[in-house]
Amino acid sequence: MVDTPSGPEPTAMTDDAPDPPGHQPKNPLHGVTLERIVTELVEHFGWAELGQQVRINCFTTDPSISSSLKFLRKSPWARAKVESLYLFMLREKKRRGSRSEP
Repeated sequence: MVDTPSGPEPTAMTDDAPDPPGHQPKNPLHGVTLERIVTELVEHFGWAELGQQVRINCFTTDPSISSSLKFLRKSPWARAKVESLYLFMLREKKRRGSRSEP
């Protein structure tokens, strides 16, 4: 409260407070597990197309979610490519969705 000549005046609440740790509203990958990313990519592209988009053996030779997760957790460069493809897929889905609306 702020004292003014006419009496106490309520102060305006501001949204200047810092976000709590771990809060990332602009990060589309925040809270998304690697397993979910790989699963959605496989559902969207299929293993063959995914292997062409990101050239790693775990997508082309006897592919499975489990083997892919093991490799991607050990290989930051491959994980970055997979995450980038996932973000591309999300943008494409969003763009297609907004076109169909009147």
